[in-house]
Amino acid sequence: MKNTISKTIALRLLKKMIRIRMAEERIAEIYPQGEMRTPTHFSVGQEAVSAGVCDVLKKGDAVFASHRCHAAYLAGGGDLNGMVAELFGRATGVCGGRSGSAHLSSPGHNMFSAPILGGLIPVAVGAAFSFAMDKSKNIAVAFFGDAASEEGVFAESLNFAIIKKLPVLFVCENNFYSTNIHLSQRQPDVPLYQRVKSSGIESVNIDGNDAIKVYLRAKDFASKIRLGGGPKFIECVTYRHLEHVGPNYDFDNPYRTEKEVRSWMKRCPVKRLRKHMINTGAVTESSLVSFEKKVMREIDKAIEKARNDPWPGAKDLLRDVY
Repeated sequence: MKNTISKTIALRLLKKMIRIRMAEERIAEIYPQGEMRTPTHFSVGQEAVSAGVCDVLKKGDAVFASHRCHAAYLAGGGDLNGMVAELFGRATGVCGGRSGSAHLSSPGHNMFSAPILGGLIPVAVGAAFSFAMDKSKNIAVAFFGDAASEEGVFAESLNFAIIKKLPVLFVCENNFYSTNIHLSQRQPDVPLYQRVKSSGIESVNIDGNDAIKVYLRAKDFASKIRLGGGPKFIECVTYRHLEHVGPNYDFDNPYRTEKEVRSWMKRCPVKRLRKHMINTGAVTESSLVSFEKKVMREIDKAIEKARNDPWPGAKDLLRDVY
C-alpha cells in the first residue's frame, strides 16, 4: 500500500472536511433558535473518516451510516440544500422533511442512515449480498461507532459477511464514548480490530484524524473487496468535540474533562491537513480563505432557502409510512 497521495486528492479531502466542518458549525450556531426541531448528532472532530472513505467510492456503491451521519452524507455527495431543509423539517428536504438529522438519507446517492444502534450494519451486509448475487463490482460501506460493535447484530453481520465473502467495508468510528460511558468501562482490554481480526477478516487500526491515512487504507481495502477479497474492517480512532447530541461543548459534564477534549481538539483533522498542505506549498492560506468564504455563502444561502421553503402538507401525512 502506498504511503502518499497526490496533492490534488489531498486538497479534495481538505475541502470536503472544511465544508463538513463549516456546515455543522453553522447549524450548531443557529440550532438554539429553535427552528430545527430534531435531535442533532454532530461529527465535528471526526470529519476525516467520512471524507477519506467516501472519496474512494464509485457510482453504485452504497453507504450506511449511524445517527452521526452529517459527515457521511456530505462526503458522499449529498445535497447541502436538501440536508439543511430536512433539518428545518421542510418539504424540500432530502426526505421531505420527515426524517430529521438522525435519519438523514439520500437514496439517489445510495446513502442511508438510522439512529438505531447498529441497525444499518446488517442492511449494509444485505446490500453487499445483493451486489454479490448480481456479480456487481460495487461495495457497501457500514459506518458505525464503537458502541455499535457491542450489539449482537454486529457479530451476526460480521459472521455472515465472512462466510459469504461479501463486498462490504466495515468502518468503526471509535470515539471512545457510548453517550457518556468510556470504552474502558464497556469492552475488554483488547483492541476492537484485533477481536474482529480473530474472526478471519482483514482488520486494521488507524489514526482516524489523519485523512490521508484513512483514504489510503480505504482505497486499499476497497480495491481488494472489488476483486473478491471479501469483507474488510477499519477501526478509525477519532474523537467528537461536541456533546453526544446537541450543539454545545460539554466541558462541565463529569464523564470527560475539558483537558481531555482540548487535547483532542489540538489533533483536529481539518487543521492538521490544512497545516500540512500549506507547509508543503500545495495550497496557499489565501486560496483556502477564499474557499471558506465561498462555502459560507453556500451554507447561508441554504439556510435562508430552507427558512422560506414550504412545510409538508396534510396530503403527505401517510406517505412513505409502512
